[in-house]
Amino acid sequence: MELFLMLYLVPIFFSLCILWRKIDERRDRECYILDYQCYKPTDDRMLNTEFSGDIIKRTKNLGLLEYQFLLKAIVSSGIGEQTYGPRIMFSGREENPTLDDGISEMEEFFCDSIGKLLERSGLSPSQIDVLVVNVSMLSAVPSLPARIVNRYKMRDDIKVFNLTGMGCSASVISVDVVSNVFKSHKNRYALVVTSESLSPNWYSGSDRSMILANCLFRSGGCAILLSNNRALADRAMFKLKCLVRTHHGARDESYDCCIQMEDAQGHTGFYLGKTLPKAATRAFIDNLKQISFKILPIRELVRFAAVVTYRKMTNWNSTKGSGQRPVLNFKTGVEHFCIHTGGKAVINGIGANLGLSEYDLEPARMTLHRFGNTSASSLWYVLAYMEAKKRLKKGDKVFMISFGAGFKCNSCLWEVARDLGDGNVWSDCIDSYPPESIVNPFLEKYGWIKDEDPSTFKIPE
Repeated sequence: MELFLMLYLVPIFFSLCILWRKIDERRDRECYILDYQCYKPTDDRMLNTEFSGDIIKRTKNLGLLEYQFLLKAIVSSGIGEQTYGPRIMFSGREENPTLDDGISEMEEFFCDSIGKLLERSGLSPSQIDVLVVNVSMLSAVPSLPARIVNRYKMRDDIKVFNLTGMGCSASVISVDVVSNVFKSHKNRYALVVTSESLSPNWYSGSDRSMILANCLFRSGGCAILLSNNRALADRAMFKLKCLVRTHHGARDESYDCCIQMEDAQGHTGFYLGKTLPKAATRAFIDNLKQISFKILPIRELVRFAAVVTYRKMTNWNSTKGSGQRPVLNFKTGVEHFCIHTGGKAVINGIGANLGLSEYDLEPARMTLHRFGNTSASSLWYVLAYMEAKKRLKKGDKVFMISFGAGFKCNSCLWEVARDLGDGNVWSDCIDSYPPESIVNPFLEKYGWIKDEDPSTFKIPE
């Protein structure tokens, strides 16, 4: 009888052990953000209206039509007067950059943000197990990650990943890289460094599709400390719930709409094509189709399916159709929307597609106004705005959405692990946001360009 009982209990005990092991392993696969530090350049790198006008005036390849186009683009961009540019702009050498200009720009950011992050966390650089750096438009030898390893004297067995050419959605890709490393290695620390080097990438030609990038992109960056150590869960700021990446590079129309290239005169720049909005919309919709099942409650998915079914039946019985297309209510599963500040049109488009209010869009709009489009680091300035406004409460869900060349749409969902309220990069100005108006003064100062005659127009001195 005892032998029979033992033979009966052993398989049960063995099965429970396997089940516990699987559960235990899954717990070690969590991805937590412990801290992050956005970069704020010094005030002597601030691009106000007058100085921005001076930069445009010394671009000799521009004519009246280009001036008028730039005025319209800047006035409608949503960008204010306190954004930052690289030092090369202030020395008037933007058309003749050197490799050292780009590297110096990055090292200034590395020294500031990584240094502050490590000091605040109390971690030694030797405790970092994984380093992921994404800077799309600067490739150097030794690599930028190698420069960080050298500066902070990190361990010789550190796992290093260097992402280039990934565009504005690269920070979500970096998080995905870290998350996948965490799945097979326990109790690790990871450092994600995300920025863009503008020094070697000023466009000095006259192609309107390439001039636009000069208006939108600004200096910035962010360093993010992550871990999968469950003992640090109480210290964590955010916990990754899910992440979805969508890549439409196989479609020529999507691939060609956002690309670094040379114009007809040989000037290198960043081309933003007319098909970009269409490509972004396609990638966005495909991304939402995947992530919606991961982040929305069952009741909302059932409601949406019921409405779609009803609309199809109505259309089948009616030649006039059934009105507007049904949409998912993402607010049923998400409290905060962290939107890439690719431009005013990008923010408006996402807001319209997701049915978001001005309150939901405020963090992205204010980030665009204060810091501009800082490429892949933009999301973290938006997140920092929410934190500085004390919007982020324990248990809240934050939906990050980003777009990038390729063409890509990447998104992820974070759960707030504890009540947050640090000012981060917004600490000295958050009380003045949102301002009564975000209209910049370019039209007031340069509006006369609209009325100029092409036959008599001369570049102002």
